[in-house]
Amino acid sequence: MSAHAPSTALFTDHYELTMVQATLASGAAHRRSVFELFPRRLPTGRRYGVVAGVGRALDSFERFRFTDVELETLRTGGVVDEATLAWLADFRFTGDIWGYPEGEVYFPYSPLVVVEGTFAEAVMLETLLLSIYNHDSAIASAASRMTMAAGDRPCIEMGSRRTHELAAVAAARAAWIAGFDTTSNLAARERYGVPTAGTSAHSFTLLHDTEEEAFRAQVTSLGAGTSLLVDTYDIAEAVRLGVEVAGTDLGAVRIDSGDLGVLAHQVRAELDSLGATGTRIIVTSDLDEHAIASLKAAPVDGYGVGTQLVTGSGHPTCGFVYKLVAREGEDGTMVSVAKKSKDKASIGGRKYALRRLDARGVAEAEVVGVGEAPVNDGNDRSLLVPLVRGGEVVGREPLAAARERHQAARAELPLAAQMLSRGEPVIETLHV
Repeated sequence: MSAHAPSTALFTDHYELTMVQATLASGAAHRRSVFELFPRRLPTGRRYGVVAGVGRALDSFERFRFTDVELETLRTGGVVDEATLAWLADFRFTGDIWGYPEGEVYFPYSPLVVVEGTFAEAVMLETLLLSIYNHDSAIASAASRMTMAAGDRPCIEMGSRRTHELAAVAAARAAWIAGFDTTSNLAARERYGVPTAGTSAHSFTLLHDTEEEAFRAQVTSLGAGTSLLVDTYDIAEAVRLGVEVAGTDLGAVRIDSGDLGVLAHQVRAELDSLGATGTRIIVTSDLDEHAIASLKAAPVDGYGVGTQLVTGSGHPTCGFVYKLVAREGEDGTMVSVAKKSKDKASIGGRKYALRRLDARGVAEAEVVGVGEAPVNDGNDRSLLVPLVRGGEVVGREPLAAARERHQAARAELPLAAQMLSRGEPVIETLHV
């Protein structure tokens, strides 16, 4: 393990290790088991969700190793006994993992990840997988609604200052998968190749003695194609100054406050009257998918989205769970098991899934086979792909593939998926 790839082994819950200790002592730790990561429901009112975090989960899986540092933390804290520490020191997941590929859409009870291995090996991955999938999929699901509302107008992710510094990088990655064009986060560029963009803040204007002086400094440094922030003082005067300084080739102006729809019309009229007909108008200021949709008729050319994106636009987690659905019986055969608790029931058995499509290629249902794969009528899509085989990662892919997959999967959905009003999942989930 390199110095730049720290262990992820302690990104887990205490009880994962106490379960391992108890099952090692009882002998049940080595029973073959199948765990499933899935949602019981979509967040209230949502019509579909988006799978994200798969690549990050695979990276973290490869670093799930207990080095001397992690083992000493557990030893000094009295978390587990010496026999368990010895087992952890040699821990390597040796089973198989299947999952929905990144960028795919999902619905209630979609088997997003299927983990097959011994109980001890598989249970260890629970918290790691849930923390990544719940966060990244929440961001991607919100981002998908935003880019759908924006249509062919670009969206810029700019929420880094509204969330944890590491969550900000993951959020930028997830947003790009779901159609955002750029991010303001440079770590996302360095780690994942997500394109970045940015110009200036109000502090830059306030630093200078006059707004004109600030604009001249920015244009001199960045060129006439830059974006000027025009709402520090008087917007109309700032637009006039911007065109005077940069000329009619001014790239864009950004509005960050006020009634964005009304102001966009006023600014567009002023830009056109000054001959800057090609200058774009970018709007920011606590936008969500509903605000973006409300600006559809306004002369807006792009949207900058921050707080609402990185908080999942009201749903910062997807509510995914990780449950044991099958385990080895005394006779060596696999036995289906399921939680029967009220409101938290699961469905036992190893799952397989496909997206049922009609003759026009429009999604009709999420078909989940229990114990065996459902029948494909010829044009349906199988959804589970191998991610880990025999403990080795086999499902890594370029991030661009996830972005392309999302566009294709979303395009398959019925038109009702485009509605932002509260509603039921746009297709039903069938267990067969």
